[in-house]
Amino acid sequence: MAYQISYRQLEEMMEERGVEVDHSTLNRWVAKYVPLLDQQFRARQHPFGSSWRLDETYLKVKRYWKYRTKRVDKAGATVDFLLTAKRNRQAALRFLRKAIGRHGVPETITIDKSGANTAAIASYNAEHEADIEILSQNI
Repeated sequence: MAYQISYRQLEEMMEERGVEVDHSTLNRWVAKYVPLLDQQFRARQHPFGSSWRLDETYLKVKRYWKYRTKRVDKAGATVDFLLTAKRNRQAALRFLRKAIGRHGVPETITIDKSGANTAAIASYNAEHEADIEILSQNI
């Protein structure tokens, strides 16, 4: 479980331990170093195999309904996700390009009966002369 903590609270905690740092400095450190850490973590990430599963959910984010498309591994853990306002071919293709850019081209993708995902995979196959096989879940 994650707990919210503010930069001011971190500033107080560090002060208790004898380290003087301003909360705005902590914010700048986060802005500067989190992208670098993310890059290093992704470089050391283990490969996820050539078979993907895509899952879509409609959920509320800050009062607005969004579609969440996520890629899950065989254990059901989320590998990648993307929030979009619409569930269409363009949004599905954007997610597909993002996931392939990070993890390579899969051999098969298992999806529900989503026309948007089917169209996006077919479009990607045509653009890049790829041969991604679409498997359909029976829901």
